[in-house]
Amino acid sequence: DFNVGIVRYEYDFPENVVITDKTRHATENVTRVYWEHLGKPIFEKAVDKVEDEALSPYYMSMHLHHQGMYLATASLLKAWKYRKNCKFDEIRDRPSNPKKPSQPTEGTQRVWMSSQMLYGGRHCGVKQLLPVENFGQLTVLHLPNKNYRRVGKQGRIGGSDNAPKNEFSDGTEVFQRSHPLLLKALELHVEMKKEFPNLQKSNIGEGGQYTGVRVVDTDVKKHHFTKDHKAAFEKRLNAYKDYVSRGGYLIESDMDLDVEGWTMEA
Repeated sequence: DFNVGIVRYEYDFPENVVITDKTRHATENVTRVYWEHLGKPIFEKAVDKVEDEALSPYYMSMHLHHQGMYLATASLLKAWKYRKNCKFDEIRDRPSNPKKPSQPTEGTQRVWMSSQMLYGGRHCGVKQLLPVENFGQLTVLHLPNKNYRRVGKQGRIGGSDNAPKNEFSDGTEVFQRSHPLLLKALELHVEMKKEFPNLQKSNIGEGGQYTGVRVVDTDVKKHHFTKDHKAAFEKRLNAYKDYVSRGGYLIESDMDLDVEGWTMEA
């Protein structure tokens, strides 16, 4: 009935300042913010007490249970498979408007798969638990660090019709790239695999079975996608299959990517 959840945070850097050595003082009041969880009093609007006598002294939950991911043991996954109205083992589309299937009724596909399917009352109905004593250990940095800027804008969390509009890029901006001497994670990954060839098959278990991260081809209504989207999808899936066949490690050719060629626009 319960599952330990996570809470995502970002850092609220000033919106109109680029942080450099000259402007580093602008970070002195920067802190972690849980941008998805608004409202005061906090323990009425943003955080809920757990209605369980044994758990309530130690755990709480967020009023908005979206968390972008979930944590589960093998035993929990098996239990959710047979839980009433849950069917957590079935990969499926998010609920949508019957008259307009492209319009979601309970969040986007990623919201559905990461949170709503598990915590939603009309679905699995599992209750999110967050340990009060170790709350910080169950918080995760949202790496894009951009969503806090949306709060209070039109059409966004905390925004009204009279709020400032959320401005989007038109794609023509030119940005200064970071210095080429910076060591990229992918570069280090490739070099480590070169220097330790004995570990190149470290993700291959007994019988040649790949034991690394799995990607599942769900084939969920791909007819909704454009022709270019389908082509990009197949390209990515084939690249993953090659990755698995090598034992789960990247090679130098993986570094030479046409970024635009890998975008997937519906």
